[in-house]
Amino acid sequence: MYRSFLIKYAEIAIKGKNRYLFEDALVRQIDLALRKAEGEFSVRREQGRIYVDVQSERFDYDETVAALQCVFGIVGICPVVLVEDAGFDRLAEDVISYLKRAYPGQAFSFKVNARRARKNYPMESMEINAALGERILAAFPGTRVDVHSPEVMLHVEIRNQINIYSVVIPGPGGMPVGTNGKAMLLLSGGIDSPVAGYMIAKRGVTIDAVYFHAPPYTSERAKQKVVDLAGIVARYAGPIDLHVVNFTDIQLYIYEQCPHEELTIIMRRYMMKLAEHFAKERGCLGLITGESIGQVASQTMQSLAATNEVCTLPVYRPLIGFDKQEIVGISERIHAYETSILPYEDCCTIFVAKHPVTKPSLHVIRNDERKLAEKIDALVQEAIDTVEVIHIEP
Repeated sequence: MYRSFLIKYAEIAIKGKNRYLFEDALVRQIDLALRKAEGEFSVRREQGRIYVDVQSERFDYDETVAALQCVFGIVGICPVVLVEDAGFDRLAEDVISYLKRAYPGQAFSFKVNARRARKNYPMESMEINAALGERILAAFPGTRVDVHSPEVMLHVEIRNQINIYSVVIPGPGGMPVGTNGKAMLLLSGGIDSPVAGYMIAKRGVTIDAVYFHAPPYTSERAKQKVVDLAGIVARYAGPIDLHVVNFTDIQLYIYEQCPHEELTIIMRRYMMKLAEHFAKERGCLGLITGESIGQVASQTMQSLAATNEVCTLPVYRPLIGFDKQEIVGISERIHAYETSILPYEDCCTIFVAKHPVTKPSLHVIRNDERKLAEKIDALVQEAIDTVEVIHIEP
């Protein structure tokens, strides 16, 4: 029945003179996403609308919708029937044919929502609503008009071709990926960081990622879990280069030289330093973490200030004011939760202090870091030199 999809967007529409740049970016992202779906498609812009047209004889409707639901910038996906303007009587016939196919044998309440984008059409929107309503009532015994809570909201848009649709499938919203620079995500095997990456990508940011691996204390299964999570984020954010950093020697050295209650804070500071190195190398404009105020000892205001202090790039924390259940809800929605809760430890969960400091003093932290002066620079350089980069495709 459907050979085209009308793509609706929201924020892009208010972008003014550079709106076309965002529309072009959205078209590119749609085109990339549809390569995962069975069938051949063309994507076109027309008068403030974007259309996906099916070019092949066969295509998979569900795969197509699923692919489009991963494209940031889309707020609605409308399976649409496009018909030529051959007068109102023909339009009424096309509408009735559409309803018979879309809702066979059903009695339903409905509302007609006509929009006359082409102003030379001889009837105004309200006239179209009334006239089509009469034809539908005559053609479908048992149907009724309900302007407040209709079971079927029938949209008729008068454009170069007339658009007929009644289903609006929600998209993820946001801005097209690639319209707002690039950032480096500190990706662990937990629930929070994949959600943070998803949320920053939703604002149009291209994502790369860094993962701190600590063999033999963390297993290959833990590493694979993070690769899998990067793949889930990549469904929405596009290709990701995942930097796997061997953090074992740095972590052991900190453990040997520094007070144990400060282990997590000092470890996080060196993670941020390394992440920033790779971020600058890759042309990123900031770092992304999954931290939320007060969730754990390393995420108090004082602890966040202590980790921020080592960075020159801005640190984006999209989950900063979320509670855990809100984060879990998003994780479940993007299908990351089941992977995130697999029982494979990452380097943040080993060598955990029994009583970690919750209000670290920067003066004390800096003094204790001086105990690392003998070897830490060489260990950091070794971690940089031995990084493994894994290219993750959606």
